Formats: sequence, structure tokens, C-alpha cells
Amino acid sequence: MSRHRTYFSRESERLQAYLDGLTRVAGHADRVVPIENYTKGLMLPIERKSVEPMAARLAPGNVRQMHQSLHHIVADAPWSDDALLEQVRRQVLTAMTKKHKLAAWIVDDTGFPKKGTHSVGVARQYCGQLGKQDNCRVAVSVSLATEHASIPATYQLYLPEIWANDPERRRQAGVPTEIRFQTKPDMALGHIRHLVNEDVPRGVVLADAAYGDDSGFREGIVSLGLCYAVGIKSSTTLWPPGIVPLPPGPKGKMGRPPRLLRRDEQHQPLSAKNLALCLSTTDLRKVSWREGIRGMMRSRFAALRVRAAHRDYWRKEPHPEQWLLIEWPTTEKEPTKYWLSNLPASIPLRKLVAITKLRWRIERDYEELKQELGLGHFEGRNWRGFHHHATLAIAAYGFLVQERCLFPPSGNSSLLQTGNIRFPLPSLSPAFTPRGATGKNRKA
Repeated sequence: MSRHRTYFSRESERLQAYLDGLTRVAGHADRVVPIENYTKGLMLPIERKSVEPMAARLAPGNVRQMHQSLHHIVADAPWSDDALLEQVRRQVLTAMTKKHKLAAWIVDDTGFPKKGTHSVGVARQYCGQLGKQDNCRVAVSVSLATEHASIPATYQLYLPEIWANDPERRRQAGVPTEIRFQTKPDMALGHIRHLVNEDVPRGVVLADAAYGDDSGFREGIVSLGLCYAVGIKSSTTLWPPGIVPLPPGPKGKMGRPPRLLRRDEQHQPLSAKNLALCLSTTDLRKVSWREGIRGMMRSRFAALRVRAAHRDYWRKEPHPEQWLLIEWPTTEKEPTKYWLSNLPASIPLRKLVAITKLRWRIERDYEELKQELGLGHFEGRNWRGFHHHATLAIAAYGFLVQERCLFPPSGNSSLLQTGNIRFPLPSLSPAFTPRGATGKNRKA
């Protein structure tokens, strides 16, 4: 046997061992093979990762039976998404952290454009994939990341108020009774709290301004004993270095002495943007943080010790000092990004930038989950099916991440692509054209 055939034989053995670990939490022996088949189907090099094309490729001689099996396991079977994701995390983290320490917990959400009004969670809302408001559904997740790999550890559909408060729509879509309306930052905090309770190795919490600008989200992270480096809007108000709110006013003739902090017309916080515009070119330093497709990634940054000003007039003590990180590329007339971080005051600027910029890994996660593993291809309408499909897509991605960890970054990248994962399959009839194919005689 050649080295090429030997490698894929061992890869098939590793895939089966990985799937054996996942199906320990299937809850019933009859679910083991369908879960394995669905996960394998998501790894196939086919255009559409919905049930019919996968069934056609997995069992071309008995498509109907395979279709029924795959549909039942994803749309109806009551296995636990949380338990299976935990198994994915346990197996993949071992490989991810063998050479590199876990560095970050990355919070994000992703949108799936969807027409109609009956599919669970679909509403007119901002969709990152489209870059605008449109009909879509959105899921919130937390990924675990090292410098070289990452994997989603939690994943849940965001349920808009129009859905959360409609009993009939909830019933038809099978939304669990315990699910209530939550903002996305509140959902993310719940995910983070769950990971803390599960004793997952700690990392710095990273998020964009949709989460980081929420003071309750930042305070919730601190209450859990975690560090963060999160985006904020340019309009977020801050006290500049060395400046704090005014102390409580003098005691009057009657009543209790004032206890709350103050500000007046001459003593006000500044927006992050206005604070940045006070900087000179000597305050900005060029920093490189990682190798990108077009070479080393570099920009100009400044880091200042500031205090958040959010409603501190209701506080007795100022907010603690933290870092304001500012990115101001040389080609721009003003800063482009801002972050707040409660990482130690002694952290070097280069390391602060590198940790903050690690958030890019979740964009890589979602790109591959959508393009390679069909994360958005589920065609059903119910809550269970949406989550089961996503969980198994993450499980398939977990195996890909685990395989990549076996090879150095400079290794043969063709061995690391989803479409090259090999396992025994019957041949597909050239005359079969599955539903959803976009061209004449297109293969599944």
C-alpha cells in the first residue's frame, strides 16, 4: 500500500474513533449510526449539505431509507446538543492545546438569510452575512481559541421578541418552554457562565462592539473572574488618563451627606474618538501581530489607561482603570477601531494587540462552517432541527480541526481540506440529480 493510501486508511480510523467518542452521548443505540452518517454527510465534497443530497451520496442504492434516517436524527430525535458539543470540546481541545495554550473565548453571532415567516427565529434584523437589515435568523456562540486553532463550544439561536412572545409560533416551531427573550449580550454571558461552571480552561473573552459596548456584559465577565478585550464604539465615553469624576458634594444643612460621584459642565468625560484625536503621532506605535495571506499584518496603535464613564454618577467609587486600545492606520485620517480591556496594566502593547486581534479566528470558523460544512443548509423550520444540524456541523468541523493539529502549518494543506476527508462510500449514479442542485445533471 502506498503512503497516500496508508494515510487515508489511518484518517478513516481516526474519524471512526472520533465519532465513537461523540455517540457515547446519543442516549439510545438506534441513534449512533444516523449521527455518524449525518456527520459524515456534512464532510462530503457536495454543493448542498441538506438531507436529500447527503442521503443520495451516502446510500445511492437506498436513498429513501437513508433520507428518512437522516431527517429523523436531525429534526425529531431528542438527543442533547449540549452533551454532544461537550464531547466535541473534550476531544478537540486535547489536540488544540497539545502544543499551544488556550488563549481566548471568542463571542460572536452569525446570520442566515431566510425568506418567509414560519422558520424558527426568522425576523427582519441585522444580518452580518448581508451587511444590512433583512429577513434572517441569528445564532450566538462562544468559540475556544489558541493562536493556531479554534472551535465553537456553545451555539444557540437568538429568539427575537416577536417570536418569544408569540405562543402559537413557539408551539409550531417547538421552541422549549424555558427559552425566553434575551438580548444577545445576555445570551453570550449565559454561555460564558456555562463554560465557567463546566471548568473549561480559561481564556480572555473577546467580542466586537455589539457586545463590548454593553457595560452590563463587561461587568458580568468581571464578576466571573475573567479578563476581556472587547470592541467599543467611538462614541463610548471615558475618563482620560489621570482624571476621575468629581467627588461627592459637600454636606448640606439637612439630610445625609452626598455619596455619589459628580460631573459638571467643565468636568466631563470624553468620547473614545475625541480622546484618540488628542494623541500626537509620537503616541502611536507600529505593531505587527500575525502573518496574513498578504504578509505580516501591521498597523499603528496606542494604549491608554482610562476609566469607563457609564452612569458613574450613580456610583460611590469610579470604575476601575483599564486599557483603551486604539488602532489608527497610517492611511486613515482618524482611528478605525477601539477596544476596552481589563488585562493587567503591565501587559506589553504588542501582546495586548495580539490577544485583541485573535478574534479573527471566529470569522475563519464561520467561513468554513458555512462554505465547507453546510452550517446554513438546514431546510427545516423547527428549533430542534436547527440546533441538531448546527451541532453536527460543529462536530464535523471539530474533526477537521483535530486533523489539522496533527500537521505543522507548513505541511501539505491539501490533506487538511474537508473535501479530502476519506471514508468508504458506494458510488453515485451519474443520472441522479438531487433536489436543490443548481445545474443540469449536477452531482450531489
